[in-house]
Amino acid sequence: MKLFKPLYEKALAWAAHPKAEALLGGLSFIEAIIFPVMPEVMLAPMTLAKPHHWFRYATISMVCSVIGAVVGYALGHYAFDALRPLLEALGWLPRIDALVAELRATVANSAWTAFWLLVLAGFMPVPLKIFTWASGIVGVPMLAFVASMVVGRGKRVYLLTGLIRLGGPKAEAALHKYIEWVGWIAVVLVLGLIAWLKFRH
Repeated sequence: MKLFKPLYEKALAWAAHPKAEALLGGLSFIEAIIFPVMPEVMLAPMTLAKPHHWFRYATISMVCSVIGAVVGYALGHYAFDALRPLLEALGWLPRIDALVAELRATVANSAWTAFWLLVLAGFMPVPLKIFTWASGIVGVPMLAFVASMVVGRGKRVYLLTGLIRLGGPKAEAALHKYIEWVGWIAVVLVLGLIAWLKFRH
């Protein structure tokens, strides 16, 4: 059964909708909680269609993502035990449990170390919702959490729309071509940070 391709194609169709901005905000919000398709799939075609709105689109996506991240944090903090069967059915539970263990150790050392870990996680090929839920479960301090979401998601959406604004269709094609490399470089950086923290302690 195909799941992601139909959702991806639906998001592309939303990008051409007259109410695309509202749909972008809704997608950014729900993606931070549960939805599997990232808002970048709407941001790219929307920015290509109206390059002068690149900053506006990125801001809408970032603000709604951060609000959704706070909701995901609250669900992780207050409803995780009740939702474990659902998360297990979705296949997220092993990743959440692993991340919770790492974050718990990191937060015990320093809340702002957790901040940098979450900022770096913004480029990882792991859904944002995994980090929002895990942060709530562990109890990452809210100031550090919100700041990391603003920086982590902000650098992604502003970089994406800014590059497309400057480079047009060629920039979009290049981003699609090299996005896996960018993602895995970020994974290496995050793993390096975790290894450094463990070595230091």
